[in-house]
Amino acid sequence: MAKIKLPVQKNQELTGTVTDLTYQGNGVVKVDHYPIFIPNTLPGEEINYVVTKTQRNFGWGRALNWQKKSPDRVAMQDKRLLQTGIAPLGHLAYPAQLKFKQHQIAELVAKAHLNIEVLPTLGMDQPYHYRNKAQVPVKMVKGQLETGFYRRGSHHLVPIEDYYIQDPKLDQAIIVVRNLLRKYHIQPYDEQSGKGVIRTVMVRRGYYSHEMMVVLVTRTKHLPMKDELVQGIVKALPELKSLVQNVNGARTNRLLGDKDHTLWGDPVIHDQLLGINFTISPRSFYQVNPQQTEKLYAKAIAAAGLDGSQTVIDAYCGIGTISLAVAKHAKRVEGVEVVAEAVNDAKHNAKVNGIHNAHFVTAKAEDQMAKWQQKGLRPDVLIVDPPRKGLDPSLIEAAGKMGPQKVVYVSCNSATLVRDIQRWQVEGYRVAKPIQPVDMFPQTTHVESITVLERA
Repeated sequence: MAKIKLPVQKNQELTGTVTDLTYQGNGVVKVDHYPIFIPNTLPGEEINYVVTKTQRNFGWGRALNWQKKSPDRVAMQDKRLLQTGIAPLGHLAYPAQLKFKQHQIAELVAKAHLNIEVLPTLGMDQPYHYRNKAQVPVKMVKGQLETGFYRRGSHHLVPIEDYYIQDPKLDQAIIVVRNLLRKYHIQPYDEQSGKGVIRTVMVRRGYYSHEMMVVLVTRTKHLPMKDELVQGIVKALPELKSLVQNVNGARTNRLLGDKDHTLWGDPVIHDQLLGINFTISPRSFYQVNPQQTEKLYAKAIAAAGLDGSQTVIDAYCGIGTISLAVAKHAKRVEGVEVVAEAVNDAKHNAKVNGIHNAHFVTAKAEDQMAKWQQKGLRPDVLIVDPPRKGLDPSLIEAAGKMGPQKVVYVSCNSATLVRDIQRWQVEGYRVAKPIQPVDMFPQTTHVESITVLERA
């Protein structure tokens, strides 16, 4: 096979202008239509760079110096936040981040030849310190136990104390735990040898309740110096309500194992969202940015146009966050979710809040939709909030046969959203309003959005 002649070579130093920003937040420089991705660069910047890697269709580079910087560039105090991918847009001014996210969706819509308007992204007043959950690996680095984050695309741990996008109380709790692990010489888990004890520290904190949970993820059930460790953590963290040990003995990338042992306090904490009380266990899925989640769900519920007479299906209902908020405005809500634990949480949350018109079932959304459709269930509104892979074609088909008047699509992946809009069109649905992006994860490249489809 003939070798492809590329317009650049590895280690070559070049000058160029950054023309675009990828969905991963890397700048793009083109040499004879060949794209080179360069981290920490922004559109409009003129740079000297070195080519670090070449592949058939694209290459990678590293900026050496700047002839011209973007007016949207902001100084980052800590470059490690970019290196680890904690804040891949941390060098871009926040108004420009919101535009980038709107543009990301608009570009995909235009590529698919869809004539749909995309509204400006709904942002945060304070676009940092928003995450209510932290999970950080623990590793030996240069002979010392460290907590931090992996450098992008590697298993090399970069020690970090201020994560910028997390609730500062979480960062403080991680330092408390790290210092006690050092004090009592608890060995971090080593991937190579499979030995060591502590793998990960997870901390959650209720945004409204201020209740804190600390989870120590260990390889072994035996936790050396357990009593001293527990005493130290309890003494240092006055907001602590729950201290749990999760045992994960598998040689895997999975974060949590299947066994939890409460070391101190309660096995759960509580928080509120849209005025509804939620119980949160170590493995509960719970939105990490409650302020923006409230904005997102309030918009989605308003878009559904409920007046108390409708039957609503919530596919991918999770712990019932949307379902329970919708139940106040609907006659009946049916939720489906594939994760059994989440469904148990949803049922519990309905009970605790005295909500009797929401019912939950454990199943794959597409299978359950087909079952409901065969049983003759006729929803007025379908709400979908699927994972990144979007909707299964069979779900869209079953929904099309059920014929809800409205579909409210909450998306975390614009590419699969645009693909699914085209599939809905085949079933006789059209996008009724402009798409509304919502910034759930400031300083990162992720964007959520709400799309309303109506039966044509």
